[in-house]
Amino acid sequence: MRYADITFTELGAKKVREFLDSQDADTSSAGLRLGVRGGGCSGFQYQLAFDQQRDDDHVFEDSGLKILVDDQSLPYVHGSSIDYIDQLTGAGFQVNNPNVVAACGCGSSFRVPDEEEVSAV
Repeated sequence: MRYADITFTELGAKKVREFLDSQDADTSSAGLRLGVRGGGCSGFQYQLAFDQQRDDDHVFEDSGLKILVDDQSLPYVHGSSIDYIDQLTGAGFQVNNPNVVAACGCGSSFRVPDEEEVSAV
C-alpha cells in the first residue's frame, strides 16, 4: 500500500535542523521520529523524539531531513505535516494530521476513523 508523504513546514524543518546541529547529529542516519501510542482522552497520542534510523523504519525526507516512522504508526500519520509552534501556552512541535476525525480539547490526543477505514486509505 502506498502512503502519503510526511513533511515539515518551513519552521518545523528549521527547528529540527537547529536541534540536530546543536547535538552534532549525523543527519544521514538521525531524524525526527513520529510515532503513535494508545492513550489520552481521544484514543491516541503522538510520540515525537530525535532518534537514529532503524532498519524497519519508513523514512520520509523533506528539507534535507529525515522523518522516521514505524510500521504500526504509519497508517495513522501518513500525509501529516510537522510544524513548530511558539504560543503563550507553550512551544513545541505540532502534527497537522489529515487522518484525525476528533481531538481532545487540550490537543494532546486524537482519534482516527475505525481501523477498517484506516487500512483502506
